[in-house]
Amino acid sequence: MEHITLLLAIVVVTALVFDFTNGFHDTANAMATTISTGALKPKTAVAMSAVLNLVGAFLSVEVAKTISGGIINEEGLRTEVIFAALVGAILWNLLTWLVGLPSSSSHALFGGLIGAAVMSAGWSSIDGGTVVTKVLLPAIAAPLVAGVAALLATKLTYRLNRKITDEAQLKSTAKGYRAGQIASAGLVSLAHGTNDAQKTMGIITLALVTGGVLAPGSNPPVWVIASAGIAIALGTYLGGWRIIRTMGSGLTDLRPPQGFAAQTSAATVILASSHLGFSLSTTQSCSGAVMGAGLGRKGGTVRWSTATRMFVAWGLTLPAAGLIGAGSEFLTKQGPWGVAVVAVILVAGSAAIWLLSRRKPVDHTNVNADTEPAGVVTTAISAVSPPPAGTVTPDLKTTISAPAPTAGTPADRATV
Repeated sequence: MEHITLLLAIVVVTALVFDFTNGFHDTANAMATTISTGALKPKTAVAMSAVLNLVGAFLSVEVAKTISGGIINEEGLRTEVIFAALVGAILWNLLTWLVGLPSSSSHALFGGLIGAAVMSAGWSSIDGGTVVTKVLLPAIAAPLVAGVAALLATKLTYRLNRKITDEAQLKSTAKGYRAGQIASAGLVSLAHGTNDAQKTMGIITLALVTGGVLAPGSNPPVWVIASAGIAIALGTYLGGWRIIRTMGSGLTDLRPPQGFAAQTSAATVILASSHLGFSLSTTQSCSGAVMGAGLGRKGGTVRWSTATRMFVAWGLTLPAAGLIGAGSEFLTKQGPWGVAVVAVILVAGSAAIWLLSRRKPVDHTNVNADTEPAGVVTTAISAVSPPPAGTVTPDLKTTISAPAPTAGTPADRATV
């Protein structure tokens, strides 16, 4: 570390800031469904997620190697390019957090990196094959696979429990689903640390290679792994409450059986991709799983107005972060004053977004508040959908003298 220059130190710190924003931006991936269904209290959930993110950061370096030595040609790459890429990723992360959209921090990073590299050295600096096979294809496949898996798992869960009517069994089943949700949420957190913390490790390693500190193709040093794990854990603990609200109740109304199915499906997809070195978006995987679980319950619906905005954000992430990264790199090419201007833009932009967020703050006290009424399509689907199996219709006397029992399958009633 004795050869690290001031510019390289700035890049490393900026990378850790991105890792921090990645943490609070993506807390929703692991804990939104657990919080929305009441399986864990909000602060307990984010604390558990933070610890497991830190542990996950030490489990593998395959994704880090994909970023540090796969997407970008390391030869001749300037350290300023990494700085510009991180500026693009951070500002896009903050913008989507402000509006509560679960966009991909991973794709923001890739977009910033590609845009800055192209501005610096042209398209020849990008390994198109790696981008297609390890970034774009997983981006399409991951939410689909996770969504289908969650849909099937949800249907299977309700089918297995459709004949349970005894109250003691219902309570036991409820406890089982809550415990399963907590365990699966922990697995998603572990997977998130394994996949997303490595992206920052890869960026820092790439910066160290461009600065001559490490040889091309080197694995991340231990201090890089530890610092990236700590940064993402701290960000996770703060909790991206705006995005947790969208993921937990803005997309669909989840019950514990659905939450368990969604989280287990997403964790499986993320861990498998990490093992293969595919740098997929954990956000897209978890969002796809949540929608699949929402559709898997009879009578369940997805709020397609929210989903549409989310899809638009997914599509804009790579090009938008790329444009910001390219613009930042154009300035850094002008010399030290350009680097200073980009740094000022990053600080000022981040501060402005934070001030805007204070107008309507969202935290652990109001994260489960209603976000918006259901749209026309969702309302229409709900109106024509058959009621869930096992619905109990209370008689007139019960309706007048006591609260009506909760409609739904036995598995749903067990959660009351």
